[in-house]
Amino acid sequence: MMIVTVMERRGEIGLRRALGATPGNIRMQFVTEAALLSTLGGFAGIALGDGAAIGVAASADQPIALDWTSLPLAWAAAILVGILAGLYPASRAARLTPTEALRGE
Repeated sequence: MMIVTVMERRGEIGLRRALGATPGNIRMQFVTEAALLSTLGGFAGIALGDGAAIGVAASADQPIALDWTSLPLAWAAAILVGILAGLYPASRAARLTPTEALRGE
């Protein structure tokens, strides 16, 4: 999905590069975006999963059996996977020259 985002934002990348953004700035922008999206997605997944587990346990008159200590690890894993998935598109965006990026518009 991040590759599609990079391709859709070629004009923005080209303009930022033309105005002086370094490849590192571009790379950091997309890695940060991937980290933020995975942070929010991981939180939403944990919240929905916990809510579903609590709801099922309550409706079945069973005790809630969640390992609360592993939830931060699950969230950290989601963030790590998001960052790793964002590295390739970010480096691809950083390699675009301003003329390449603006020509693609």
